[in-house]
Amino acid sequence: MFQMHVLKDRELVKLHPCCLNHHPLHHTLLFCSLDDFQPFDQGIEFLYGSTSGLLDLPEKTPGLVCAGYRGGSANKSIKNEHVKALSDRLANKGLGSGSAKPPKSGHLLEPNSASIPLNPGLSIGSGNYYVKLGLGSPPKYYAMILDTGSSLSWLQCQPCLVYCHAQADPLYDPSVSKTYKKLSCASVECSRLKAATLNNPLCETGSNACLYTASYGDSSFSIGYLSQDLLTLTSSQTLPQFTYGCGQDNQGLFGRAAGIIGLARDKLSMLAQLSTRYGHAFSYCLPTANSATSGGGFLSIGSISPTSYKFTPMLTDSKNPSLYFLRLTAITVSGRPLGLAAAMYRVPTLIDSGTVITRLPVSMYAALRQAFVKIMSTKYAKAPAYSILDTCFKGSLKSLSAVPEIKMIFQGGADLTLRAPSILIEADKGITCLAFAGTSGTNQIAIIGNRQQQTYNIAYDVSTSRIGFAPGSCH
Repeated sequence: MFQMHVLKDRELVKLHPCCLNHHPLHHTLLFCSLDDFQPFDQGIEFLYGSTSGLLDLPEKTPGLVCAGYRGGSANKSIKNEHVKALSDRLANKGLGSGSAKPPKSGHLLEPNSASIPLNPGLSIGSGNYYVKLGLGSPPKYYAMILDTGSSLSWLQCQPCLVYCHAQADPLYDPSVSKTYKKLSCASVECSRLKAATLNNPLCETGSNACLYTASYGDSSFSIGYLSQDLLTLTSSQTLPQFTYGCGQDNQGLFGRAAGIIGLARDKLSMLAQLSTRYGHAFSYCLPTANSATSGGGFLSIGSISPTSYKFTPMLTDSKNPSLYFLRLTAITVSGRPLGLAAAMYRVPTLIDSGTVITRLPVSMYAALRQAFVKIMSTKYAKAPAYSILDTCFKGSLKSLSAVPEIKMIFQGGADLTLRAPSILIEADKGITCLAFAGTSGTNQIAIIGNRQQQTYNIAYDVSTSRIGFAPGSCH
């Protein structure tokens, strides 16, 4: 998931005239007819994730965009919207250099840190990963999607004035928490919403309560009250006055998660709020996505020991300073480079826990596909394309055992060495596809998705501007 402006391309989110004049909380959305609105495709969500891009509305707009619209070809293009929007943002812009016990494996951590289990989203209908965090006094625990591509954390809240999607846990009820606080429009936190969400905050008439809007490139969204409450990471590690969104209108591709935990670099992110206690760094290990159990996955907030990591510089885009960029320098298949000129790798490259399938510029992806198919086609029968996944083979992921290794190499020598579970994805019964796709449009980018991050311990050392990779750390 990542934040983006979308007004530059009206095709990214369909704005329907029936949606433009509703109050964000106290009225239901003004649908013209049921024929204009179609259900969200949960299958697409699982495959691609609810990659985010926040809407930046013009000031003259009298309400908030109805982001649930699925008219015309929106369903067909949903999977490409976030990539196209991010490409538009990056055009011509240069880059600078539950309270369960923590997992028992060595996580390369310093003592001043907090570690919590991280789980694949299969059980809650998502292609992303989630943690169980506690909120309120006394704490109640909720499945929250881990997102390095957005900053504002939010979860669904009673009384759900407009709509709450079905979730795995009971809804959070702020009225029973002794430490809940609704923030006003005069608060410092409210003034930071624009930077955190790319949306201007709104004020509720009468109460002067601060309203946030988190709208995503796949047309998912959450609207509600900017709030504070006690955050519980583990039974002994808590954060008073954690700032988050208490969602009253939440619609789209979130599976059965209660909400999202934002770990980007903005001041309202969970990382920033915990940094005074644990330092400005975090790491995680994503277990294999199709694992029925957590498989030792973890999220750790806090100082990181450099032992066993290979680091690459963390780059910053001046227009998108909260996102995590790095420099891709080469890709190999079965030990052989793709044969691309070095200049072809000089594209903005984003690492994002909330994107499932890795995206590459068209020319780079074409070279990868050609090299991969050359080896695979001698052993396995090809299958028809599955949506944007155009390199598919007959057989289950388990049956395709002789898969060539793919290595993604970054500036400074850090790399992701990928084997079958991180290279392929079982798109349908008996159909397994290469878990990469090409980006579209003229402004090419690369996005490293969570499929390719599996089983690696990945460290984000924001204080020293570097990203580290250590293999096999979920075990």
